[in-house]
Amino acid sequence: MIKIPKGDLDLLAIGETLVDFISVEETDWLRNAYTFRKYQGGSPANIAVHVAKLGGHAAVISKTGIGAMGQFLKAELNRAGVYTDYMVMDHLVHTSVIFVSRTAKTADFEAFRSGDYQLAPEEIKEEAVERAKVIHASTWALSREPCRSAVKRAFELGKEQGKIISLDPNYSPQIWPDYREAKSVLPEMLSYATITKPSRDDASRLFGRDREPEEYIKLYHEMGPEIVVFTMGPDGVLLSAEGEMVHIPARPIKVVDATGAGDSFWAGFLVALLDGNPVQRCAQFAREIVERKLTTVGPLPDSLDRQEIYDKIEAQAAEEQ
Repeated sequence: MIKIPKGDLDLLAIGETLVDFISVEETDWLRNAYTFRKYQGGSPANIAVHVAKLGGHAAVISKTGIGAMGQFLKAELNRAGVYTDYMVMDHLVHTSVIFVSRTAKTADFEAFRSGDYQLAPEEIKEEAVERAKVIHASTWALSREPCRSAVKRAFELGKEQGKIISLDPNYSPQIWPDYREAKSVLPEMLSYATITKPSRDDASRLFGRDREPEEYIKLYHEMGPEIVVFTMGPDGVLLSAEGEMVHIPARPIKVVDATGAGDSFWAGFLVALLDGNPVQRCAQFAREIVERKLTTVGPLPDSLDRQEIYDKIEAQAAEEQ
């Protein structure tokens, strides 16, 4: 069992807080999209929002501009109940934006980056790390300096203080075209991590295709994480911890919007872990959250009844006996 550290913040999410422009049209290709709606985005910020919707306490450390887009992001995070006092709004940068296709498959996207990667190590407040139980970041934040060093500082502080460290190994050559650099940096950063959640696509982009899931999982464990959650879309999840591997099957649902599904899974897993659940139940709880996201266009409702979700899992377990 993972020891739950002390802190009044369940999650401190570090890295990209962006404006997502998601297509109104459903399409696999961004070039076929003509109309877009504006949303608060960025994987770590999305996870913080989902944690807050589940009744947890979450904060973000990220950098935006001070203009309309930065103000929009701060207002949206505040509205969701996310603590934003550690956000850095800098008049010298523009807020990063990303255009995303709405699809039931892997989204097509194009990013215009400015402020997000300019978060500096000295802008990581020790107080924020001290307050948090979980320190989370994504590979997007590692793809450029100085943000990479900022995340490293947060992970180093977190490791010293016995925090749970989670790192999303969501490597994409579109965001990080220097593959050799990524292959060098990711093992170093994963050495700090307690938990990582690669998808099959993430693993194939990093290690090449045509490997079995168990082989990918072994490669991630060798870099440091105690818990590897390997997501396989319609084939479910392989959960590896304490020398055991468990398959959590996916259930048949009608997918209407896959955007942000991985972030909702992350939030569900981490919230359930902090509730003291075994990792298998954490994955079952996360499955409930991700199914709700996949069947919802746009963001999830402003609040999610955590106890109702646990009750549903218990009822399903009773039916299967």
